[in-house]
Amino acid sequence: MSDGKTPEIVIRFATAGDGPALQAIFNHEVESSTASLEWYPLAGEDWQRWLFEHTRDNHVLLVAEVAGAVAGFAGYGAFRTKAGYVDTVEDSVFIKEAYRGHGLGKRLLRRLLAEARDRGIHAVVAAVIAENVVSVGLHHAVGFVDVAYLPQVGHKFGRWVDLQLLQIILDNRPTP
Repeated sequence: MSDGKTPEIVIRFATAGDGPALQAIFNHEVESSTASLEWYPLAGEDWQRWLFEHTRDNHVLLVAEVAGAVAGFAGYGAFRTKAGYVDTVEDSVFIKEAYRGHGLGKRLLRRLLAEARDRGIHAVVAAVIAENVVSVGLHHAVGFVDVAYLPQVGHKFGRWVDLQLLQIILDNRPTP
């Protein structure tokens, strides 16, 4: 609840009506950062495919609202497409610039992990461009550990970028 000074933060499941706000947040990052290695903003069928991937089957897409405005989102999609990877997903977290640095990403990611655990997901992987130290730190803060560092596997804005892989295991099942 809000104390009258701090705006109320609501973490909820995304709805169809959130599409334009999520698209605007995502596309801003596509155009201005290496948070996504997409080169061009997603629109039309490409955006619909992205939304479908993050909401199909037992996938989850969450929205953070601050004072009624969409401030960010987090979700997960398939890690790999082969059947044996069904219990592993890859996360995404995007926060509007004006709302960064106030713990919103951490709240979203913690809730996303809880939702994944409730759905029987065993492992969550984060593939983060290594220079994005804020995202790496966010993942470390909620329990992810570093599992791989892949130099120069991507490029954007005319330069190579390194990929850091982080992972968290959500349960202690000895077998699938």
